[in-house]
Amino acid sequence: MALVKKLSKITMDRNITHDPVDCSYTVFADESGGKYLQIDTYGSNTRKLKGKKSQSIQFNEDSLRELLEIVRGIL
Repeated sequence: MALVKKLSKITMDRNITHDPVDCSYTVFADESGGKYLQIDTYGSNTRKLKGKKSQSIQFNEDSLRELLEIVRGIL
């Protein structure tokens, strides 16, 4: 699991798409009222343990604002 602190733009020499997987999300608050978005991805159909959670990424309010600005720039 990872809590994203900051997003940094990089340029890659080679970009490829990955295999599609299922994804879920949840929104929650901590004890002090801070809000979080958690995104969970699940193994691909070729994975040995199908349906097992592969990765969890959390965004706090600051990193979520950053992500929103990135998405707005793309759309």
